[in-house]
Amino acid sequence: MNRENKRRAYENGYYKNHPCDEVFTCKFCGRTVVPQGAGSDHRNHCPNCLTSLHVDEQPGDRASDCGGLMDAVAVWVRGSGKNGEWAVIHRCRRCGKLSSNRIAADDNPMKLMSIALKPLCEPPFPIERIEELTALMGGEGSIK
Repeated sequence: MNRENKRRAYENGYYKNHPCDEVFTCKFCGRTVVPQGAGSDHRNHCPNCLTSLHVDEQPGDRASDCGGLMDAVAVWVRGSGKNGEWAVIHRCRRCGKLSSNRIAADDNPMKLMSIALKPLCEPPFPIERIEELTALMGGEGSIK
């Protein structure tokens, strides 16, 4: 399919009403990724390593010429309260674009948790100086 025909197939909003049933091989870990098990009609990242490809400008349009690997760099909760769902923030290695994607039902839970806990495990300050730094900011300075 040439680029003009491909763009015509993905008109504005096309992806919302048409399932993405493509099977692909992850460019990072090499696993075969199938749409079954995702819990939705749209699979856009590897459930094993959570890596994606920068192929879209808008979801489903396949209009990006970048094609870089997109690493899962953070997770966040969309919505609020009990109805909030997790989403993964991907950053393109090539151009730096950030995008948010819902997690899939079969995504690797250990990988998701390691991404979520990274800021706590690797704080931007020496953890052994937390009492001193808190006191400098006018806090009590005690962890107890």
